[in-house]
Amino acid sequence: MKYRKFGSLDWEVSALGFGAMRLPVINGDSEKIDEPSAMAMIRKAIDAGVNYIDTAYPYHQEQSERFLAKVLQDGYREKVRVATKMPSWLVKDEADFDRFLETQLKRLDVDKIDFYLLHALNAGHWKKYQDLDVFTWAEKRMSEGLFDHFGFSFHDEYPVFESIVTGYDNWTLAQIQYNIVDVDYQAGRKGLELAAERGLAVVVMEPLRGGRIAKDPAPVPIAEVWARSERHWTPAEWALQWVWDQPEVALALSGMSTMAQVEQNLETASESAIGKLSEADQVLIAEVRNVYKDLAPIPCTQCEYCLPCPNGVAIPRIFELYNDAAAYDAWGHARWAYDEQIKPEQRADNCIECGECEAVCPQHIEIIEWLAKTHEVLTEKNS
Repeated sequence: MKYRKFGSLDWEVSALGFGAMRLPVINGDSEKIDEPSAMAMIRKAIDAGVNYIDTAYPYHQEQSERFLAKVLQDGYREKVRVATKMPSWLVKDEADFDRFLETQLKRLDVDKIDFYLLHALNAGHWKKYQDLDVFTWAEKRMSEGLFDHFGFSFHDEYPVFESIVTGYDNWTLAQIQYNIVDVDYQAGRKGLELAAERGLAVVVMEPLRGGRIAKDPAPVPIAEVWARSERHWTPAEWALQWVWDQPEVALALSGMSTMAQVEQNLETASESAIGKLSEADQVLIAEVRNVYKDLAPIPCTQCEYCLPCPNGVAIPRIFELYNDAAAYDAWGHARWAYDEQIKPEQRADNCIECGECEAVCPQHIEIIEWLAKTHEVLTEKNS
């Protein structure tokens, strides 16, 4: 495993971090983690040198933290640092700070959390935290030993990111969405550089954009570009090596769902290095970026923040079917899958337009509008 500087801390972090948001599940139900498989995966990663585990209050419908408590028994807690996050959208008043932190300490079965983040900061959440003076609360709880370091994850535009980074002097880390496609999206490259300049460790999430840019084989237009390189890398290797090539990046989080993905990512991380990519590599990646932007119309990363839908709509799965059909020109298969694999009560036409999903979507997708469109397109041959 390769290790990298973690902001201003006197500690080195593994290039690869394990994100506990996309663990293997039973019968497609994200609440039912396949615990034997997931435990074997995470412990294998830790045994191979991964020393950063990322989770959050809502992951796996609030089961991720509880499950990690089991994983980190038998001496594994001492081998890693754990990051979890306060659910910003659920915070209503100052009392919620302690309520959520105490709940998460119990779920994780720990006396102290290493990195505690404000989850999915945007302009609205940021203003709320400022009004409630979350900083005084955080510094008090850190002095009491309930968590060691304070940070945030981010989903909004760059000016908001700048106001957050410069609005508090004691951030330890910033977690941003960053990958070969999302260079100018949300915090983007500018945000990466700003945070690093100010001594923050930058944790990269979605380096594979929810797995979409790791698909192997890649869509034909993408595969044709990669094939021009002399490097025999998979799409996932290209995407991860691009992130690790940049000195401002502390680590890349991967939400791995299979043991094969763990093994592949561990091998790729072991070969990572700052400045590894050539100028020709960068030109090729820029071309791939432009092709990807034309392929997938819905910027969904399968994070499942929109779940559970109050009316049971399988939002991320429906968007995945639509995007895959657009990328691979496989509309017939998508329509078959929509008819056969999505239960009638989970289909897009069950949307009641309550807007709860749009309020929490970190990608700011117009979900209601897209659900109507996906249902229309995916039922064209079934109506």
